[in-house]
Amino acid sequence: MAQSNNSIKKILTVAFALCIVCSIIVSTAAVALRSKQQLNQELDRKTNILAVAGLYETGTDVEVAFQEITPRVVDLRTGEYTDQFDAEQYDSFQAAKDPAQSRTLSGEKDIAGLSRQENYSTVYLVGDPDDPEQVILPIRGQGLWGLMRGYLAVQGDGNTIEGITFYSHSETPGLGGEVDNPRWKAQWEGKQIFAEGDDVQPDIALVKGGASAETEVDALSGASLTSKGVTNLLRFWLSPEGFGEYLARFRSGVAQDEAQGAATDLDETEGA
Repeated sequence: MAQSNNSIKKILTVAFALCIVCSIIVSTAAVALRSKQQLNQELDRKTNILAVAGLYETGTDVEVAFQEITPRVVDLRTGEYTDQFDAEQYDSFQAAKDPAQSRTLSGEKDIAGLSRQENYSTVYLVGDPDDPEQVILPIRGQGLWGLMRGYLAVQGDGNTIEGITFYSHSETPGLGGEVDNPRWKAQWEGKQIFAEGDDVQPDIALVKGGASAETEVDALSGASLTSKGVTNLLRFWLSPEGFGEYLARFRSGVAQDEAQGAATDLDETEGA
């Protein structure tokens, strides 16, 4: 007697074969598109860095504009530049996951909710690396629903904010998601990280009821926890726990002298 085409065995066989074919197609597509995805991710990173520095607008040739940016790897523990890593390839976010390249955070030292922090991070110098107009700092920390990742642009004085952007977050649209709102981000230009006379612990903060000081920015309406998260992540990354040592050297001009010395050493090495 012929087996029915509707038998359980045939249905399962067809379903299994279909799953195998689909898996092969998806895997092949993922492998084939991986390089393109990586290029898109790199383009997005550069676009965000240019945008926070005020160097990007619609139609900008990102690769050409990014020639004005010089990445440098910084030892967060000392604030000094290091040539231990390739600044073009180094991924501080991945390094934070490696116990050999990071440290554990807990208690009051982990106000950004990171659990672990990398020992080295990449900064981006705008303009002449010996006398940069701005320095772009990568920042991240917990919001209401998850990790927020972005960049903070600081002017050459090492204290005045040029801009801020968050390129990855899961905050509620219309509330905490307003960290993407250009009108809110426009408030940051000209704000001060440290109050006059205090250049160790950052004073920048989001406040309810309207900002009234140079170190204050309006909190996000209806998003108290997201606003607190932004304040906490900034105070972490701008303190001695984050880029505080580097910014202190940057303000004093020591970091620029180190960059100039490193460039001279590189020229001499290449000329040898």
